[in-house]
Amino acid sequence: MAGRLLKVSSLAVAAFASSGFYLYNRQLDPNDLSLIRFGRAAATTAIISFDYLTSFKHVEYGTEEYWALKSKVHRRSAERLRDLCCANRGTFIKVGQHLGALDYLLPEEYTSTLKVLHSRAPQSNIEDIRQVIREDLGKELSELFVSFEERPQGAASLAQVHKAVLHDGRMVAIKVQHPKVQTQSSKDIVVMEVLARAVHWLFPDFAFMWLVEEAKKNMPLELDFLNEGRNAERVARMLAHFPFLKVPQIHWDLSTKRILTMDFAEGGQVNDRDYMRSHGINVNKISENLGKMYSEMIFVHGFVHCDPHPGNVLVRKCPRSKKTEIVLLDHGLYQTLQPDFRLNYCRLWQALIGGDMAGVERYSRRMGAGDLYPLFACVLTARSWSSVNAGISSTPITHSEDVELQTNAALYLPQISELLNRVPSQMLLLLKTNDLLRGIETTLQTRAASSSFINMSRCCIRAMARHKRSKAQSRTRRLQIMLAESLSLRRIDMYELFLWVKGSLLGCWLSALLGLLH
Repeated sequence: MAGRLLKVSSLAVAAFASSGFYLYNRQLDPNDLSLIRFGRAAATTAIISFDYLTSFKHVEYGTEEYWALKSKVHRRSAERLRDLCCANRGTFIKVGQHLGALDYLLPEEYTSTLKVLHSRAPQSNIEDIRQVIREDLGKELSELFVSFEERPQGAASLAQVHKAVLHDGRMVAIKVQHPKVQTQSSKDIVVMEVLARAVHWLFPDFAFMWLVEEAKKNMPLELDFLNEGRNAERVARMLAHFPFLKVPQIHWDLSTKRILTMDFAEGGQVNDRDYMRSHGINVNKISENLGKMYSEMIFVHGFVHCDPHPGNVLVRKCPRSKKTEIVLLDHGLYQTLQPDFRLNYCRLWQALIGGDMAGVERYSRRMGAGDLYPLFACVLTARSWSSVNAGISSTPITHSEDVELQTNAALYLPQISELLNRVPSQMLLLLKTNDLLRGIETTLQTRAASSSFINMSRCCIRAMARHKRSKAQSRTRRLQIMLAESLSLRRIDMYELFLWVKGSLLGCWLSALLGLLH
């Protein structure tokens, strides 16, 4: 037996040595081999699964010791998952970033650990970048640009961005895809699907196939930079009535499926309060304008930029007008909402803002939540059920409520998994978008500001009125709808004026005067 084991070991060493010599001769990175990537992912999955299967055997469920141990297991599992994403790069980092954005859906230990992946994306060396440009544009860097900064301005999971100057003097940003991502992504998604199914077999409550399905659907779109360019132009036209919004212009003659060239835009990240303070930018106005943009995208047009993490949303003072602007970047991931879905989503938010619990149940059920509609309302708003019942627009957010939600995310993970497998796939990216926007608002300390609910209400009213007009059979009926829409919008204007007066010096003076009179 020992001799047989020795022979097998010798053969294994010989095979490994031969593989190493082959890789060395071919100058291949082992990390690029599918077998290595699969083995690493399978090993990490097995270790995490074993940890969850064995750690709680001798601990009584529900005790303080149990919850403390569960938090530790969550933390070390999240760290292993983060390390796997960093090692396998590409699609793994992209999916890890998605998970890190799911605040209030996943335990805090996972989201806080995986959030660092936004700043840990790999960089391709300059020779790889030159090769991609040479292959796709057919020219050397010196033929295309007067200057090209070799150090990237930023690196993401799928690409990195370099600053360059064209021969006509214009400054541009060149987004270049990491050379091996295209070939690896489809194989990586298959690996994720196999491992997700295996984990679901071991842990039936783990039902995260929705995440794999989303990656399978969206990754090819995100890897097509021509599609990203078209999205950028579409959203620029769609929101052209917002003077504060800037979308960099695309240079189509220098763009391909793997290269996107656009005007270079400077600014600070939207969550950088110090930058805003030093440049005289009003934090509340930025938050309000961000809410206007996204309410318009979601409720009115149904075409939504689904990756608003801080690196993709810049703020700046316009050099000429000195007005504050928001620069929206990275247009690879958009969700197109079906009309019925969008209208039900409008009605649901109107019910949530107004505390209409019958409406909350009705429209949550229409969106597939079924008897999990209370959980759905909490997940959607990131508010407790008591706040939802009271009306989210009239109930301030407290730290204890946030802690309660984070705790419940761990407690109700099986139910949350079931809910996410029930709702339409369009909802999944909206939930991610909601959480990213809430993260920005939390950093800016503008969460649940009255302006956000006012903007949402305006857009919902406009969307519903537009739908009713499209169905109206007569001119008289269309006129009635227009008048009703105008009246509803004026009421919101008056309410906004009331809030402004209440919060201004005039409001304080009137309150003091009334107090004296009484």
